[in-house]
Amino acid sequence: MSLDSAQMNFMDEDASSGSGDDANVLDGNKHQSGIPSNSGRRKRSRKATGDAIVDAMLEIAAASKMRATAIMKNEDRFSISKCIKVLDEMPNTSVDMDDFDLELDEMELTAAAAGYHYYNSITRQPCHSLSPSKGCGFMTEVLNGHDVVFQEMFRMDKHVFHKLCEILRQRGMLRDTAGVMIEEQLGIFLNIIGHNERNRVIQERFHHSGETISRHFNNVLKAVKSLSREFLQTPTPSTPPEILGNNRFYPYFQDCIGVIGGMHIPAHVPAKDQSRFRNKKGVLSQNVLAACTFDLQFIFIYPGWEGSAAGSRVLRAVLDDPHQNFPHIPEGKYYLVDTGYANMKGFIAPFQGVRYHVHEYRGANQLPRNARELFNHRHSSLSNVIQRSFHVLKTRFPILKLAPQYAFHTQRDIVIAACVLHNYIRRELKNDWLFSSVEGTTVDEMPDLDEHPDIGLVSSVQEQVAFSMRESISAEMWDHFINRWDQW
Repeated sequence: MSLDSAQMNFMDEDASSGSGDDANVLDGNKHQSGIPSNSGRRKRSRKATGDAIVDAMLEIAAASKMRATAIMKNEDRFSISKCIKVLDEMPNTSVDMDDFDLELDEMELTAAAAGYHYYNSITRQPCHSLSPSKGCGFMTEVLNGHDVVFQEMFRMDKHVFHKLCEILRQRGMLRDTAGVMIEEQLGIFLNIIGHNERNRVIQERFHHSGETISRHFNNVLKAVKSLSREFLQTPTPSTPPEILGNNRFYPYFQDCIGVIGGMHIPAHVPAKDQSRFRNKKGVLSQNVLAACTFDLQFIFIYPGWEGSAAGSRVLRAVLDDPHQNFPHIPEGKYYLVDTGYANMKGFIAPFQGVRYHVHEYRGANQLPRNARELFNHRHSSLSNVIQRSFHVLKTRFPILKLAPQYAFHTQRDIVIAACVLHNYIRRELKNDWLFSSVEGTTVDEMPDLDEHPDIGLVSSVQEQVAFSMRESISAEMWDHFINRWDQW
């Protein structure tokens, strides 16, 4: 049994313990402080279980430092201390290592211990080398457990989870490894973004090294993000059914194809960038521009802008940059935008200086007093879909509520991946428990920041077209409301 043929997987988890002992072993130094100079080679007595294991250990003990270093670069959790413990606990047999007068220095002892641990792990079939359906531990417990527990841990239903695994497997976006199946890789990723857990917590939960957790997290993040073109799609130009079937919105908003809004997500940035990312509330955040349909699916997502940037400027930057691939707006169609954006062609904003938010129409003065108030109220009711989408997104993936300790480009990618998963779940299971919780409700969330649109960025022609359309809609709406006493 040679070291190469064994393909041994070894990783020193205890090297960061702070003791320094393992570090000396890994460096291969035979004369370190605390080790007598005349003890350059130690005798260690161990009991072996048979000739095959003894032969294997003898051969591995002769491995060079270079080979031992290669062992340590692999992912499995074979720490030095655990390997030595295995050697200490080996059952007594008639074969004694002293019979071979074996002298092991620190580097050889490490190789021998790792070799025995590897051999022993093959014969015992460790849990994480099995498929999730037959394995053991946390992953299998959740996969075979109650549906509610699965939803809580992985933020989606079981059949939705398994279908996503098959998509990633069949398209070659992820691959099963010897130690971690795709199901577990995705489970690691969802556990992190679904609970904002630190790497150390996930290590303990899934029994993998920090490097393994980090690598699979990034692999899944990249794979899910690559699905954005498929799951973030331009809406059809036809009137959405959510408008068509509601007398409050049809025919007034029949040409509306979606809603645009901004979302501020806490950000972790270097000190030199913090002034740019500090928003008007004094919080470090990234400004995320999003567009969604009335079915709560995201059409477009643009994260990464500094928190100090106004929403209207972010939108203008997107429209001016063809590389951002903002969905084409068919002639005569438009998106609804809130008070933080300018009223312009393709984007209809509420009237400024007029009460707008739904909560402002409660109590004694709930009825609208004029056409502009009626327009603003219905505009707010219809465009609240973006707030409901944000609410579901953040509830499902709480990592978006706090600043994760990742590089900023990773923080941006997490937002995109979360939106992709949001849309995927909506398509696969329309009555998902989180989507069902906001159906027919209004999320009383004010925009993240109370901004005023930058009118200077809008041309007079765009203003005039949008102004005429808004006035026409509000006049028709008010006329029907007064003469027919429609539901308002």
